[in-house]
Amino acid sequence: MPGVSARRLSHEERRQLAVNLTRVVTLYRSILDAYIIEFFTDNLWGTLPCSWQEALDGLNPPQLATLLLGMPREGEVARYRSVWPLTLLALKSTAYALAFTRTPGFQTPSEFLENPSQSSRLTAPFRKHVRPKKQHEIRRLGELVKKLSDLTGCTQVVDVGSGQGHLSRFMSLGLGLMVKSIEGDQRLVERAQRLDQELLQTLEKEEKRNPKVVQTGPRHPPHHVVRWVDPTTLCEELLLPLETAPQTGARLLLTGLHACGDLSVALLRHFSCCPEVVALASVGCCYMKLSDPGGYPLSQWVAGLPGYELPYRLREGACHALEEYAERLQKAGPSLRTHCYRAALETVIRCAQPELRRPGVQGIPRVHELKIEEYVQRGLQRVGLDPHLPLNVAALEAHQAQENRVVAFFSLALLLAPLVETLILLDRLLYLQEQGFHAELLPIFSPELSPRNLVLVATKGPLGEALSFLETEDS
Repeated sequence: MPGVSARRLSHEERRQLAVNLTRVVTLYRSILDAYIIEFFTDNLWGTLPCSWQEALDGLNPPQLATLLLGMPREGEVARYRSVWPLTLLALKSTAYALAFTRTPGFQTPSEFLENPSQSSRLTAPFRKHVRPKKQHEIRRLGELVKKLSDLTGCTQVVDVGSGQGHLSRFMSLGLGLMVKSIEGDQRLVERAQRLDQELLQTLEKEEKRNPKVVQTGPRHPPHHVVRWVDPTTLCEELLLPLETAPQTGARLLLTGLHACGDLSVALLRHFSCCPEVVALASVGCCYMKLSDPGGYPLSQWVAGLPGYELPYRLREGACHALEEYAERLQKAGPSLRTHCYRAALETVIRCAQPELRRPGVQGIPRVHELKIEEYVQRGLQRVGLDPHLPLNVAALEAHQAQENRVVAFFSLALLLAPLVETLILLDRLLYLQEQGFHAELLPIFSPELSPRNLVLVATKGPLGEALSFLETEDS
């Protein structure tokens, strides 16, 4: 998907982009703020302009992927079956033009060409227990952190929200960095420590089998700490050096791979407030978990703009995987009917218990094999209602006949969702720049593998050489 590169924008152009984004988000807030499960109860199709309805009505899923989302199959030429209204074309162009590009410098994650489940650029010990998506992520982010560490003279990397420690293990035992891992879940830390020992044993066995491999120095596995990081206060543990710092003092690099919600905000605040933290490489996610206020907005500029507010629904929508959904549209599989079925279920729930709105429905297996009335009965049971309530099957089938409209509306909201993510991340860039720091935002992962693929990189000195790593897929 095309978009704008944050790196090519001056500070003033970034501020103007924030202005444009808040205007567009305000203009189309009704689409972004809609819940697709209320498609029928709130007549969401009827909220669209009639000319939009005429253009979108009857489009099949592959056509939506190609014409609306702008993601055709390889070699496919987009052909409109009718003249689209200028307002809809303007929306599509605006969504493309204002969102940060999610296309990295490399077109294909070539590390998986030989084997889709094994990265050719990680040795076997570092692939064990790690899924392909995570293999791609830890390699790309780990190598960027290594580059940043070398350029800034860091003495220690702190991996915040380290989970099972896959990134920390690669950085410490694979790249030779001194790493502290901070994770709030005791069980995940214990699992990480077991995996550390397993990897160390494997590496030692490999050395004995291949004595020509020279180990340049002692191996230092990650130092794991169980600690929740409060985004509102400084975490002293995070700032403590692993070993006695040289006379020049500790120089820390903070990183987080998909640091959830406020955790990514905590990284920014520690970077900006603590002189010993000299570099940052953060990939955020779960924007709906940001505190309101506190997690957004951070910059004075965005906080002063009319229409800057991003309620929960908008932030939740920004976490959807656009490329993955476009692929599902191109395949036109039966799983696409799930939203339509759930929206039909909502009409029955409202009739049975009007005060019960948008209840969580635990995953119903094999939805595509069920008749719509069977899905509704199972759904009623899952929300605590009588599954044997009399159903208007004709009405349910009429809803099912509008499946493509449901998919079209959801696709429209998904087209706009990257604008919300762009505004959140742009706010973080401006926050750091307002304090005089160097900060950039670039795609680091393949979006097909890792939808939240934008890394925020910041230093207290020039950044250019480190960012060159992100522009190409190393060979």
